[in-house]
Amino acid sequence: MQPAPPLWRTGVLSAFAGLLLAASVAWPLPSSWFSPITQGTSFWWLQPLALALLCRGLQEAQNLRQAWFTGWIFASSWLAGTFWWLVVAMHVYGGMNAPLAVFATVILAAALAVYYALAGLVYWRCTRRRGFAHHAARWGASSLLFAALWTAAEMARGTWLTGFGWGAVGYAHVDGPLAFYVPWVGAYGLTALGAWLAAVLAQGLRMRWAAAALVILCMPWAAAVPNWTQSTGSLRVTLLQGNISQSNKFDAPTVEQALRWYATQIAAAQGALVVVPETAIPLLPAQWPPGYMQSLQDSLRANNQSALIGVPLGDAQSGYTNSALGLGVAQTADYRYDKHHLVPFGEFIPPMFHWFIDLMHIPLGDFNRGPLAAPSFVAQGQRLGPHICYEDLFGEELATRFVQPEQAPTVLVNLSNLGWFDDTVALDQHATIARMRALEFQRPIVRATNTGVSAIIDHRGYILAALPRLQTGALEGLVEGRTGTTPFAWWAGRFGLWPLWLLFSLIVGAFWIRRHP
Repeated sequence: MQPAPPLWRTGVLSAFAGLLLAASVAWPLPSSWFSPITQGTSFWWLQPLALALLCRGLQEAQNLRQAWFTGWIFASSWLAGTFWWLVVAMHVYGGMNAPLAVFATVILAAALAVYYALAGLVYWRCTRRRGFAHHAARWGASSLLFAALWTAAEMARGTWLTGFGWGAVGYAHVDGPLAFYVPWVGAYGLTALGAWLAAVLAQGLRMRWAAAALVILCMPWAAAVPNWTQSTGSLRVTLLQGNISQSNKFDAPTVEQALRWYATQIAAAQGALVVVPETAIPLLPAQWPPGYMQSLQDSLRANNQSALIGVPLGDAQSGYTNSALGLGVAQTADYRYDKHHLVPFGEFIPPMFHWFIDLMHIPLGDFNRGPLAAPSFVAQGQRLGPHICYEDLFGEELATRFVQPEQAPTVLVNLSNLGWFDDTVALDQHATIARMRALEFQRPIVRATNTGVSAIIDHRGYILAALPRLQTGALEGLVEGRTGTTPFAWWAGRFGLWPLWLLFSLIVGAFWIRRHP
Protein backbone atom coordinates (compact mmCIF):
# COMPACT_ATOMS: atom_id res chain seq x y z
CA MET A 1 0.00 0.00 0.00
CA GLN A 2 1.34 3.38 -0.97
CA PRO A 3 1.69 5.97 1.79
CA ALA A 4 -1.15 8.49 2.02
CA PRO A 5 -0.34 11.91 0.53
CA PRO A 6 -0.07 14.77 3.02
CA LEU A 7 -3.37 16.29 4.07
CA TRP A 8 -2.40 19.74 2.80
CA ARG A 9 -2.06 18.41 -0.75
CA THR A 10 -5.32 16.49 -0.46
CA GLY A 11 -6.97 19.66 0.83
CA VAL A 12 -5.69 21.86 -2.01
CA LEU A 13 -6.80 19.43 -4.71
CA SER A 14 -10.19 18.86 -3.07
CA ALA A 15 -10.77 22.60 -2.62
CA PHE A 16 -9.92 23.21 -6.29
CA ALA A 17 -12.37 20.51 -7.40
CA GLY A 18 -15.03 22.01 -5.12
CA LEU A 19 -14.57 25.44 -6.72
CA LEU A 20 -15.02 23.82 -10.14
CA LEU A 21 -18.35 22.47 -8.96
CA ALA A 22 -19.30 25.90 -7.62
CA ALA A 23 -18.56 27.36 -11.06
CA SER A 24 -20.94 24.87 -12.67
CA VAL A 25 -23.91 25.74 -10.45
CA ALA A 26 -23.16 29.22 -9.16
CA TRP A 27 -22.32 31.18 -12.27
CA PRO A 28 -25.08 30.74 -14.87
CA LEU A 29 -24.49 32.68 -18.08
CA PRO A 30 -27.27 35.15 -18.92
CA SER A 31 -26.88 34.37 -22.63
CA SER A 32 -28.10 30.83 -21.95
CA TRP A 33 -31.47 32.07 -20.74
CA PHE A 34 -32.72 32.50 -24.28
CA SER A 35 -31.22 29.30 -25.74
CA PRO A 36 -32.84 25.89 -26.24
CA ILE A 37 -32.20 23.54 -23.34
CA THR A 38 -29.90 21.24 -25.27
CA GLN A 39 -28.06 24.08 -27.02
CA GLY A 40 -27.53 26.56 -24.21
CA THR A 41 -24.16 27.93 -23.18
CA SER A 42 -23.34 27.07 -19.59
CA PHE A 43 -20.74 25.42 -17.42
CA TRP A 44 -22.73 22.19 -16.90
CA TRP A 45 -19.80 20.07 -18.11
CA LEU A 46 -17.75 21.21 -15.10
CA GLN A 47 -20.13 19.30 -12.82
CA PRO A 48 -19.19 15.74 -13.89
CA LEU A 49 -15.54 16.80 -14.09
CA ALA A 50 -15.53 18.17 -10.53
CA LEU A 51 -17.35 15.17 -9.03
CA ALA A 52 -15.08 12.81 -10.99
CA LEU A 53 -12.11 14.43 -9.27
CA LEU A 54 -13.80 13.92 -5.91
CA CYS A 55 -14.65 10.30 -6.72
CA ARG A 56 -11.05 9.62 -7.76
CA GLY A 57 -9.78 11.29 -4.61
CA LEU A 58 -11.98 9.05 -2.46
CA GLN A 59 -10.83 5.96 -4.35
CA GLU A 60 -7.20 6.87 -3.71
CA ALA A 61 -7.67 7.71 -0.02
CA GLN A 62 -5.60 5.44 2.22
CA ASN A 63 -7.54 5.74 5.46
CA LEU A 64 -10.77 6.95 7.03
CA ARG A 65 -9.29 10.28 8.02
CA GLN A 66 -8.21 11.10 4.48
CA ALA A 67 -11.55 9.99 3.01
CA TRP A 68 -13.47 12.20 5.46
CA PHE A 69 -11.16 15.15 4.88
CA THR A 70 -11.40 14.83 1.08
CA GLY A 71 -15.19 14.95 1.06
CA TRP A 72 -15.44 17.67 3.70
CA ILE A 73 -12.95 20.08 2.11
CA PHE A 74 -14.49 19.52 -1.34
CA ALA A 75 -18.02 20.29 -0.12
CA SER A 76 -16.95 23.22 2.07
CA SER A 77 -15.20 24.85 -0.88
CA TRP A 78 -18.12 24.18 -3.22
CA LEU A 79 -20.79 25.51 -0.86
CA ALA A 80 -18.85 28.59 0.22
CA GLY A 81 -18.18 29.35 -3.45
CA THR A 82 -21.89 28.98 -4.20
CA PHE A 83 -23.58 31.12 -1.53
CA TRP A 84 -20.80 33.52 -0.61
CA TRP A 85 -23.31 36.36 -1.14
CA LEU A 86 -24.78 35.63 2.29
CA VAL A 87 -21.95 37.86 3.51
CA VAL A 88 -23.63 40.81 1.77
CA ALA A 89 -26.96 40.18 3.53
CA MET A 90 -25.40 39.79 6.97
CA HIS A 91 -22.85 42.60 6.72
CA VAL A 92 -24.40 45.30 4.52
CA TYR A 93 -28.03 44.91 5.60
CA GLY A 94 -27.92 42.79 8.75
CA GLY A 95 -25.49 45.04 10.59
CA MET A 96 -22.99 42.27 11.34
CA ASN A 97 -19.32 43.25 11.10
CA ALA A 98 -17.55 41.95 8.00
CA PRO A 99 -15.20 39.38 9.61
CA LEU A 100 -18.06 37.85 11.58
CA ALA A 101 -20.24 37.71 8.46
CA VAL A 102 -17.50 35.92 6.54
CA PHE A 103 -16.93 33.57 9.46
CA ALA A 104 -20.66 32.77 9.72
CA THR A 105 -20.86 31.96 5.99
CA VAL A 106 -17.79 29.71 6.15
CA ILE A 107 -19.13 27.95 9.24
CA LEU A 108 -22.46 27.34 7.50
CA ALA A 109 -20.68 25.84 4.49
CA ALA A 110 -18.45 23.71 6.72
CA ALA A 111 -21.42 22.46 8.75
CA LEU A 112 -23.45 21.51 5.66
CA ALA A 113 -20.35 19.83 4.20
CA VAL A 114 -20.57 17.20 6.94
CA TYR A 115 -23.34 15.46 4.94
CA TYR A 116 -20.93 14.96 2.04
CA ALA A 117 -18.02 14.00 4.27
CA LEU A 118 -20.18 11.20 5.70
CA ALA A 119 -21.17 10.14 2.17
CA GLY A 120 -17.52 10.03 1.15
CA LEU A 121 -16.64 8.03 4.24
CA VAL A 122 -19.31 5.39 3.51
CA TYR A 123 -18.22 5.22 -0.14
CA TRP A 124 -14.62 4.63 0.91
CA ARG A 125 -15.56 1.93 3.42
CA CYS A 126 -17.83 0.11 0.97
CA THR A 127 -15.21 0.02 -1.78
CA ARG A 128 -12.21 -1.04 0.30
CA ARG A 129 -13.00 -4.76 0.51
CA ARG A 130 -10.25 -6.91 -0.99
CA GLY A 131 -10.82 -7.31 -4.71
CA PHE A 132 -13.90 -5.12 -4.72
CA ALA A 133 -12.35 -2.12 -6.45
CA HIS A 134 -11.31 -4.19 -9.48
CA HIS A 135 -14.68 -5.87 -10.00
CA ALA A 136 -16.66 -2.72 -9.26
CA ALA A 137 -14.67 -0.81 -11.83
CA ARG A 138 -15.27 -3.58 -14.39
CA TRP A 139 -19.07 -3.58 -14.24
CA GLY A 140 -19.76 -0.10 -12.90
CA ALA A 141 -21.28 -0.97 -9.55
CA SER A 142 -19.27 1.63 -7.65
CA SER A 143 -20.70 4.37 -9.87
CA LEU A 144 -24.19 3.49 -8.62
CA LEU A 145 -22.95 3.63 -5.04
CA PHE A 146 -21.33 7.03 -5.54
CA ALA A 147 -24.48 8.44 -7.16
CA ALA A 148 -26.71 7.09 -4.39
CA LEU A 149 -24.55 8.45 -1.57
CA TRP A 150 -23.99 11.86 -3.15
CA THR A 151 -27.69 12.35 -3.89
CA ALA A 152 -28.68 11.17 -0.42
CA ALA A 153 -26.34 13.82 1.01
CA GLU A 154 -27.93 16.42 -1.30
CA MET A 155 -31.43 15.46 -0.19
CA ALA A 156 -30.42 15.52 3.48
CA ARG A 157 -28.99 19.02 3.08
CA GLY A 158 -32.07 20.14 1.17
CA THR A 159 -34.71 18.76 3.55
CA TRP A 160 -33.35 18.10 7.06
CA LEU A 161 -33.44 20.88 9.69
CA THR A 162 -35.77 22.87 7.36
CA GLY A 163 -33.37 22.34 4.46
CA PHE A 164 -31.06 24.61 2.49
CA GLY A 165 -30.48 22.97 -0.89
CA TRP A 166 -29.23 26.07 -2.67
CA GLY A 167 -26.67 25.28 -5.36
CA ALA A 168 -27.53 21.58 -5.66
CA VAL A 169 -25.74 19.75 -8.47
CA GLY A 170 -28.90 19.30 -10.54
CA TYR A 171 -29.15 23.04 -11.24
CA ALA A 172 -25.92 22.89 -13.23
CA HIS A 173 -27.83 21.00 -15.93
CA VAL A 174 -30.72 23.38 -16.64
CA ASP A 175 -28.96 24.28 -19.92
CA GLY A 176 -27.30 20.91 -20.44
CA PRO A 177 -28.44 17.71 -22.13
CA LEU A 178 -29.55 16.10 -18.86
CA ALA A 179 -32.37 18.67 -18.61
CA PHE A 180 -34.21 16.30 -20.95
CA TYR A 181 -34.90 14.01 -17.96
CA VAL A 182 -36.21 16.62 -15.50
CA PRO A 183 -39.98 16.00 -16.06
CA TRP A 184 -39.41 12.36 -15.04
CA VAL A 185 -36.93 12.54 -12.18
CA GLY A 186 -36.85 16.14 -10.93
CA ALA A 187 -33.83 18.07 -9.67
CA TYR A 188 -32.60 15.36 -7.28
CA GLY A 189 -32.94 12.67 -9.93
CA LEU A 190 -30.88 14.90 -12.17
CA THR A 191 -28.32 15.16 -9.38
CA ALA A 192 -28.12 11.36 -9.29
CA LEU A 193 -27.59 11.17 -13.06
CA GLY A 194 -24.86 13.80 -12.90
CA ALA A 195 -23.10 12.04 -10.01
CA TRP A 196 -23.33 8.69 -11.81
CA LEU A 197 -21.79 10.16 -14.98
CA ALA A 198 -18.99 11.64 -12.85
CA ALA A 199 -18.25 8.25 -11.27
CA VAL A 200 -18.16 6.64 -14.73
CA LEU A 201 -15.72 9.35 -15.83
CA ALA A 202 -13.60 8.72 -12.72
CA GLN A 203 -13.16 5.11 -13.86
CA GLY A 204 -11.52 6.39 -17.04
CA LEU A 205 -14.38 5.24 -19.32
CA ARG A 206 -12.95 1.71 -19.23
CA MET A 207 -16.11 -0.02 -18.12
CA ARG A 208 -19.04 -1.27 -20.15
CA TRP A 209 -21.34 1.23 -18.48
CA ALA A 210 -19.56 4.02 -20.33
CA ALA A 211 -21.73 3.10 -23.33
CA ALA A 212 -24.85 3.66 -21.22
CA ALA A 213 -23.49 7.04 -20.15
CA LEU A 214 -23.04 8.04 -23.79
CA VAL A 215 -26.60 6.96 -24.57
CA ILE A 216 -27.95 9.07 -21.70
CA LEU A 217 -25.98 12.11 -22.88
CA CYS A 218 -26.99 11.68 -26.52
CA MET A 219 -30.69 10.91 -25.99
CA PRO A 220 -31.74 14.60 -25.81
CA TRP A 221 -30.48 15.13 -29.36
CA ALA A 222 -32.33 12.07 -30.65
CA ALA A 223 -35.75 12.58 -29.03
CA ALA A 224 -37.97 15.47 -28.02
CA VAL A 225 -39.21 15.95 -24.45
CA PRO A 226 -42.82 14.63 -24.34
CA ASN A 227 -45.51 17.22 -23.74
CA TRP A 228 -47.18 16.06 -20.55
CA THR A 229 -49.17 19.30 -20.42
CA GLN A 230 -51.54 21.18 -22.72
CA SER A 231 -52.27 24.88 -23.20
CA THR A 232 -55.06 26.58 -21.25
CA GLY A 233 -54.76 29.86 -23.13
CA SER A 234 -52.83 33.04 -22.57
CA LEU A 235 -52.89 35.51 -19.72
CA ARG A 236 -51.49 39.03 -19.95
CA VAL A 237 -49.42 39.87 -16.88
CA THR A 238 -47.74 42.94 -15.45
CA LEU A 239 -44.78 42.29 -13.17
CA LEU A 240 -43.64 45.20 -10.99
CA GLN A 241 -40.04 45.67 -9.85
CA GLY A 242 -39.80 48.49 -7.32
CA ASN A 243 -36.03 48.33 -6.72
CA ILE A 244 -36.47 49.54 -3.14
CA SER A 245 -33.18 49.57 -1.24
CA GLN A 246 -33.14 47.12 1.64
CA SER A 247 -31.15 49.57 3.76
CA ASN A 248 -34.03 52.06 4.06
CA LYS A 249 -37.02 49.92 3.07
CA PHE A 250 -38.73 50.45 6.44
CA ASP A 251 -38.02 54.18 6.72
CA ALA A 252 -41.16 56.33 6.59
CA PRO A 253 -40.18 58.33 3.44
CA THR A 254 -39.31 55.13 1.56
CA VAL A 255 -42.55 53.45 2.63
CA GLU A 256 -44.54 56.46 1.40
CA GLN A 257 -42.63 56.37 -1.90
CA ALA A 258 -43.36 52.64 -2.29
CA LEU A 259 -47.06 53.13 -1.58
CA ARG A 260 -47.33 55.85 -4.23
CA TRP A 261 -45.28 54.02 -6.85
CA TYR A 262 -47.08 50.69 -6.58
CA ALA A 263 -50.51 52.36 -6.59
CA THR A 264 -49.59 54.31 -9.72
CA GLN A 265 -48.20 51.25 -11.47
CA ILE A 266 -51.20 49.08 -10.61
CA ALA A 267 -53.53 51.75 -11.98
CA ALA A 268 -51.50 51.98 -15.21
CA ALA A 269 -50.99 48.22 -15.67
CA GLN A 270 -52.28 46.60 -18.86
CA GLY A 271 -52.11 43.01 -17.63
CA ALA A 272 -55.13 41.05 -16.42
CA LEU A 273 -52.87 39.98 -13.55
CA VAL A 274 -50.56 42.37 -11.71
CA VAL A 275 -47.87 40.85 -9.48
CA VAL A 276 -46.19 42.91 -6.77
CA PRO A 277 -43.02 41.53 -5.08
CA GLU A 278 -42.60 39.99 -1.64
CA THR A 279 -43.30 42.48 1.19
CA ALA A 280 -43.28 45.25 -1.41
CA ILE A 281 -45.56 47.18 0.94
CA PRO A 282 -43.85 46.58 4.30
CA LEU A 283 -46.90 47.55 6.36
CA LEU A 284 -49.77 45.57 7.75
CA PRO A 285 -53.04 46.40 5.88
CA ALA A 286 -54.34 48.08 9.06
CA GLN A 287 -51.41 50.51 8.76
CA TRP A 288 -52.11 51.42 5.14
CA PRO A 289 -53.31 55.00 4.49
CA PRO A 290 -57.10 55.36 4.80
CA GLY A 291 -58.82 54.29 1.61
CA TYR A 292 -55.61 52.88 0.05
CA MET A 293 -56.82 49.28 -0.29
CA GLN A 294 -60.24 50.38 -1.50
CA SER A 295 -58.57 52.54 -4.14
CA LEU A 296 -56.56 49.55 -5.35
CA GLN A 297 -59.69 47.38 -5.42
CA ASP A 298 -61.67 49.97 -7.35
CA SER A 299 -58.90 50.42 -9.92
CA LEU A 300 -58.52 46.68 -10.47
CA ARG A 301 -62.22 45.97 -10.73
CA ALA A 302 -62.81 48.89 -13.09
CA ASN A 303 -60.23 47.39 -15.46
CA ASN A 304 -61.31 43.76 -14.95
CA GLN A 305 -57.93 42.97 -13.38
CA SER A 306 -56.57 41.00 -10.43
CA ALA A 307 -53.43 41.46 -8.38
CA LEU A 308 -51.19 39.46 -6.07
CA ILE A 309 -49.43 41.79 -3.64
CA GLY A 310 -46.66 40.80 -1.26
CA VAL A 311 -47.46 42.07 2.25
CA PRO A 312 -47.04 40.99 5.88
CA LEU A 313 -50.32 40.00 7.53
CA GLY A 314 -51.43 39.23 11.10
CA ASP A 315 -51.19 40.87 14.48
CA ALA A 316 -49.22 40.66 17.71
CA GLN A 317 -51.71 38.25 19.30
CA SER A 318 -52.06 35.67 16.51
CA GLY A 319 -48.64 36.20 14.96
CA TYR A 320 -47.50 37.44 11.57
CA THR A 321 -47.21 35.81 8.15
CA ASN A 322 -45.22 36.59 5.01
CA SER A 323 -48.11 36.63 2.56
CA ALA A 324 -49.51 37.37 -0.86
CA LEU A 325 -52.83 39.18 -0.84
CA GLY A 326 -55.20 38.61 -3.77
CA LEU A 327 -57.29 41.61 -4.87
CA GLY A 328 -59.54 42.49 -7.78
CA VAL A 329 -62.03 40.42 -9.77
CA ALA A 330 -60.63 37.03 -8.75
CA GLN A 331 -62.92 34.14 -7.90
CA THR A 332 -62.09 34.46 -4.20
CA ALA A 333 -62.31 38.10 -3.15
CA ASP A 334 -60.45 37.70 0.15
CA TYR A 335 -57.69 35.39 -1.13
CA ARG A 336 -54.46 35.19 0.80
CA TYR A 337 -51.44 32.94 0.54
CA ASP A 338 -49.21 32.54 3.59
CA LYS A 339 -45.65 31.39 3.03
CA HIS A 340 -45.13 27.82 4.24
CA HIS A 341 -41.38 27.19 3.98
CA LEU A 342 -39.73 29.91 6.04
CA VAL A 343 -36.10 31.00 5.96
CA PRO A 344 -34.20 30.16 9.16
CA PHE A 345 -32.96 33.31 10.94
CA GLY A 346 -34.68 35.56 8.38
CA GLU A 347 -38.32 34.50 8.88
CA PHE A 348 -38.27 32.29 11.92
CA ILE A 349 -35.87 31.95 14.80
CA PRO A 350 -34.66 28.42 15.61
CA PRO A 351 -34.59 27.54 19.32
CA MET A 352 -31.63 29.03 21.22
CA PHE A 353 -30.69 31.38 18.34
CA HIS A 354 -32.41 34.63 19.35
CA TRP A 355 -28.97 36.07 20.09
CA PHE A 356 -28.05 35.67 16.39
CA ILE A 357 -31.12 37.61 15.25
CA ASP A 358 -30.30 40.36 17.75
CA LEU A 359 -26.98 40.85 15.94
CA MET A 360 -28.71 41.35 12.57
CA HIS A 361 -31.63 43.66 13.45
CA ILE A 362 -34.10 42.03 11.01
CA PRO A 363 -37.65 43.46 11.24
CA LEU A 364 -40.47 40.91 11.54
CA GLY A 365 -38.01 38.06 11.83
CA ASP A 366 -40.36 35.42 13.28
CA PHE A 367 -43.35 34.47 11.07
CA ASN A 368 -46.03 31.78 11.30
CA ARG A 369 -46.20 29.09 8.62
CA GLY A 370 -49.00 28.79 6.09
CA PRO A 371 -50.43 25.48 4.76
CA LEU A 372 -48.34 23.23 2.52
CA ALA A 373 -50.76 22.53 -0.37
CA ALA A 374 -52.31 25.98 -0.67
CA PRO A 375 -55.28 26.61 -3.00
CA SER A 376 -54.79 28.48 -6.26
CA PHE A 377 -55.77 32.07 -6.97
CA VAL A 378 -58.08 32.22 -9.99
CA ALA A 379 -57.75 35.03 -12.53
CA GLN A 380 -59.17 35.13 -16.06
CA GLY A 381 -59.74 31.38 -15.96
CA GLN A 382 -56.14 30.60 -14.99
CA ARG A 383 -55.30 28.91 -11.69
CA LEU A 384 -52.30 30.73 -10.22
CA GLY A 385 -49.98 29.01 -7.75
CA PRO A 386 -48.28 31.71 -5.66
CA HIS A 387 -45.17 30.97 -3.67
CA ILE A 388 -42.80 33.36 -1.95
CA CYS A 389 -39.06 33.75 -2.44
CA TYR A 390 -37.02 30.60 -1.94
CA GLU A 391 -40.06 28.33 -1.65
CA ASP A 392 -39.36 27.57 -5.30
CA LEU A 393 -36.26 25.74 -4.08
CA PHE A 394 -38.47 22.88 -2.84
CA GLY A 395 -39.98 21.19 -5.87
CA GLU A 396 -41.27 18.27 -3.81
CA GLU A 397 -43.36 20.71 -1.75
CA LEU A 398 -44.76 22.53 -4.78
CA ALA A 399 -45.63 19.10 -6.21
CA THR A 400 -48.30 18.63 -3.53
CA ARG A 401 -50.42 21.18 -5.42
CA PHE A 402 -50.61 18.82 -8.43
CA VAL A 403 -52.16 15.79 -6.71
CA GLN A 404 -55.63 16.84 -7.90
CA PRO A 405 -55.16 17.83 -11.57
CA GLU A 406 -58.42 19.77 -11.78
CA GLN A 407 -57.19 22.09 -9.00
CA ALA A 408 -53.51 22.23 -9.93
CA PRO A 409 -51.99 25.59 -10.89
CA THR A 410 -51.84 26.40 -14.59
CA VAL A 411 -49.29 29.17 -13.88
CA LEU A 412 -46.80 29.39 -11.02
CA VAL A 413 -46.21 32.85 -9.53
CA ASN A 414 -43.15 33.70 -7.48
CA LEU A 415 -42.96 36.87 -5.37
CA SER A 416 -39.44 37.58 -4.11
CA ASN A 417 -37.24 40.20 -2.53
CA LEU A 418 -33.55 39.64 -3.25
CA GLY A 419 -32.58 43.16 -2.27
CA TRP A 420 -30.58 41.60 0.56
CA PHE A 421 -27.93 40.42 -1.92
CA ASP A 422 -27.28 43.49 -4.10
CA ASP A 423 -25.98 42.92 -7.62
CA THR A 424 -24.60 39.43 -6.98
CA VAL A 425 -24.96 36.05 -8.66
CA ALA A 426 -27.67 35.18 -6.13
CA LEU A 427 -30.17 36.84 -8.48
CA ASP A 428 -29.08 34.65 -11.40
CA GLN A 429 -29.05 31.52 -9.27
CA HIS A 430 -32.63 32.15 -8.16
CA ALA A 431 -33.72 32.55 -11.78
CA THR A 432 -32.08 29.21 -12.55
CA ILE A 433 -33.97 27.58 -9.67
CA ALA A 434 -37.24 28.89 -11.10
CA ARG A 435 -36.34 27.48 -14.52
CA MET A 436 -35.81 24.06 -12.94
CA ARG A 437 -39.32 24.18 -11.43
CA ALA A 438 -40.73 25.09 -14.84
CA LEU A 439 -39.06 22.00 -16.32
CA GLU A 440 -40.22 19.71 -13.50
CA PHE A 441 -43.89 20.64 -13.81
CA GLN A 442 -43.96 21.88 -17.42
CA ARG A 443 -45.58 25.02 -16.08
CA PRO A 444 -44.80 28.65 -16.87
CA ILE A 445 -43.52 30.77 -14.02
CA VAL A 446 -43.83 34.53 -13.64
CA ARG A 447 -41.49 36.19 -11.15
CA ALA A 448 -41.95 39.63 -9.62
CA THR A 449 -38.93 40.55 -7.53
CA ASN A 450 -37.88 43.76 -5.83
CA THR A 451 -34.48 44.01 -7.54
CA GLY A 452 -34.52 41.18 -10.12
CA VAL A 453 -34.67 38.92 -11.91
CA SER A 454 -38.33 39.74 -12.71
CA ALA A 455 -39.18 37.51 -15.65
CA ILE A 456 -41.66 35.45 -17.63
CA ILE A 457 -40.49 31.83 -17.95
CA ASP A 458 -42.34 29.39 -20.20
CA HIS A 459 -43.08 25.72 -19.51
CA ARG A 460 -39.86 24.64 -21.24
CA GLY A 461 -37.70 26.68 -18.89
CA TYR A 462 -36.94 29.50 -21.35
CA ILE A 463 -36.90 33.08 -20.09
CA LEU A 464 -39.09 34.87 -22.61
CA ALA A 465 -38.76 38.37 -21.17
CA ALA A 466 -37.02 39.95 -18.19
CA LEU A 467 -36.46 43.37 -16.66
CA PRO A 468 -32.92 44.68 -16.15
CA ARG A 469 -31.79 43.94 -12.63
CA LEU A 470 -31.55 46.68 -10.01
CA GLN A 471 -33.80 48.99 -12.02
CA THR A 472 -37.32 50.21 -11.39
CA GLY A 473 -39.81 49.04 -13.99
CA ALA A 474 -42.89 47.12 -15.07
CA LEU A 475 -42.75 44.09 -17.36
CA GLU A 476 -45.79 43.49 -19.58
CA GLY A 477 -46.19 40.20 -21.42
CA LEU A 478 -48.21 37.10 -22.19
CA VAL A 479 -47.89 33.82 -20.33
CA GLU A 480 -49.41 30.58 -21.62
CA GLY A 481 -51.06 28.52 -18.88
CA ARG A 482 -50.73 24.73 -18.93
CA THR A 483 -52.71 21.82 -17.57
CA GLY A 484 -51.62 18.21 -17.15
CA THR A 485 -49.24 16.30 -14.88
CA THR A 486 -45.61 15.36 -15.44
CA PRO A 487 -44.31 12.06 -14.01
CA PHE A 488 -42.29 14.01 -11.42
CA ALA A 489 -45.34 16.01 -10.31
CA TRP A 490 -47.31 12.76 -9.98
CA TRP A 491 -44.91 10.79 -7.80
CA ALA A 492 -43.40 13.70 -5.84
CA GLY A 493 -46.84 15.13 -5.07
CA ARG A 494 -47.97 11.82 -3.55
CA PHE A 495 -44.80 10.45 -2.01
CA GLY A 496 -42.39 13.36 -1.74
CA LEU A 497 -38.77 12.25 -1.99
CA TRP A 498 -39.41 8.85 -0.37
CA PRO A 499 -39.07 6.87 -3.64
CA LEU A 500 -35.55 8.27 -4.04
CA TRP A 501 -34.72 7.68 -0.38
CA LEU A 502 -35.86 4.06 -0.71
CA LEU A 503 -33.94 3.46 -3.95
CA PHE A 504 -30.70 4.93 -2.62
CA SER A 505 -31.06 3.12 0.71
CA LEU A 506 -31.38 -0.20 -1.11
CA ILE A 507 -28.27 0.54 -3.18
CA VAL A 508 -26.18 1.59 -0.18
CA GLY A 509 -27.53 -1.28 1.92
CA ALA A 510 -26.59 -3.82 -0.73
CA PHE A 511 -23.04 -2.51 -0.87
CA TRP A 512 -22.73 -2.36 2.90
CA ILE A 513 -23.84 -5.98 3.24
CA ARG A 514 -21.39 -6.93 0.51
CA ARG A 515 -18.67 -5.07 2.38
CA HIS A 516 -19.55 -6.79 5.68
CA PRO A 517 -20.76 -10.30 4.72
